[in-house]
Amino acid sequence: MSFQVTVPNMACSACSDTITKAIQTIDPSAKVNADPKTKLVSVDTLASETEIRQAITTAGYTIA
Repeated sequence: MSFQVTVPNMACSACSDTITKAIQTIDPSAKVNADPKTKLVSVDTLASETEIRQAITTAGYTIA
């Protein structure tokens, strides 16, 4: 499943790395593109969107 979420408090490449690692903890084969400039996180994963959203918020980020 592919989807996008907006993460307004993703400010830098370290943030995008943290988000990517959090998502890949849930699904190690997930393809993640986290862009701090646009604040968009694109995810292609076998996990549910709910699980991915939870991983992002658990890592300390908000989802708009």
